[in-house]
Amino acid sequence: MPIYITIIIAVLTLAVGVLIGYIYRKNYGERIIGSAELKARNLVLDAENRAENIKKEAQVDARDEAHRIRSDAERDARERRQEVQRAEKRMIQKEESLDKKIDNIEKKEESITQKEQALVNKHKDIDKIIAKHTEELERISGYTVEEAKAILLANTEKDVRHEASIMIKDIESKAKEEADKKAKDIITHAIQRCAADHVAESTVSVVALPNDEMKGRIIGREGRNIRAIETMTGVDLIIDDTPEAVILSGFDPVRREIARVALEKLIVDGRIHPARIEEMVEKAEKEVMNIIKEEGEQATFECGIHNLHPELVKILGRLKYRTSYGQNVLKHSVEVSHLAGLMAGELGLDIKLAKRAGLLHDIGKALDHEYEGTHVDIGIDILRKYKESEAVINGMAAHHGDYEAKSMEAVLIAAADALSAARPGARRETLDTYIKRLEKLEDIANTTEGVEKSFAIQAGREIRIIAKPDDVSDEGIVFLAREISKKIESELEYPGQIKVNVVRETRAIDFAK
Repeated sequence: MPIYITIIIAVLTLAVGVLIGYIYRKNYGERIIGSAELKARNLVLDAENRAENIKKEAQVDARDEAHRIRSDAERDARERRQEVQRAEKRMIQKEESLDKKIDNIEKKEESITQKEQALVNKHKDIDKIIAKHTEELERISGYTVEEAKAILLANTEKDVRHEASIMIKDIESKAKEEADKKAKDIITHAIQRCAADHVAESTVSVVALPNDEMKGRIIGREGRNIRAIETMTGVDLIIDDTPEAVILSGFDPVRREIARVALEKLIVDGRIHPARIEEMVEKAEKEVMNIIKEEGEQATFECGIHNLHPELVKILGRLKYRTSYGQNVLKHSVEVSHLAGLMAGELGLDIKLAKRAGLLHDIGKALDHEYEGTHVDIGIDILRKYKESEAVINGMAAHHGDYEAKSMEAVLIAAADALSAARPGARRETLDTYIKRLEKLEDIANTTEGVEKSFAIQAGREIRIIAKPDDVSDEGIVFLAREISKKIESELEYPGQIKVNVVRETRAIDFAK
């Protein structure tokens, strides 16, 4: 068979197969499409039926919900109407009650007004009666109302003063019986066990010279030596007509001591020139600083106080060269420490705290020429800087009453400070100041009514007053003594206390004929 016939047969066979396949697929697709359209129509009908059912159910539910809401709203409205009605009823009742009360108040006001008018009329009648009786009493007694009142007040005052003076004496005697013995025992015991030397207060030091020719060598050519000494020490040298002596003047006691030691070394050495002066000043400064350290350590050893900061010990040692009213401040501090410790022991308080605060109570005076403020404020800053306890700081701060004492030990520090400063011989006053204080003391007493004469005795620690017997009664001397004491406290500054002793003398004089 030829090849082309085979090809033709194959092509025809393929065409017939394609045609048959197309016809088959067309019929099969139409059947499938018809079936799908039928299913789609069925689904749409089911969906429409279901939507209609859901819509009906939603409408029924909405009607039920609307009915329920309307019922609730009507019930709430009824309840509110009822509440409003009840409130209106209460308001009406209150208004009726208020009206009744207002009527009662108006009636009471009318009654009170009538009573007030009646009282005013009665007061007028009483005033007339009192005036009439007063005129009658004035006519009978021969005194006016003011005169009679003055006499009555004077008699009443005399009686009251008499009774008050008796009460004051009783109270004072009872208080003294209870307090004097214990206080005297404690203070006397403390003072007997502690005493300190005292020195004159001074801001100058005197250096003795072997001869007056040494003055010229100290001054030097054109004053170069004296200028070098003053520049390096910060102390003024006074070279005058005083024989064989040079005076060193300065407010810093440590610098003054350095200058004194350096000048004495120069005088002994004999070679006085600026280079030698500088060398001697450096040696004197080291020597004085060693002395300061040793004095501070010795003071802490005497008082039995340990664990002080080394710088605090050095500052304490500087008080060796500081004086107050002629009293050496370091010796005074040691004395206060002993006194405070002894009194704390007697009273069962903290002895170590009392002694520590007593030793440090004037620490600010060591640096008061370098910093501004009182020695108390300077002392507070120093103690806080070196981590002292608040109890010690308060004991130091309260010893002059500038700050409130927060412990019994702080009170003892103030008492010990007053005792150390006020004991006889502790401080030296200049003669003029002493005389002026005595004169002021006598003037305060002499200007008081009822005083005939006064005498300041016991170095100004007691004033004896002679009262006028005609002007002051035996009971009145108590008030006179108290009045003078108050005047002295307010007008005079003094250490310790002043005893006011009022004497009234009654004399009976007769003549034998």
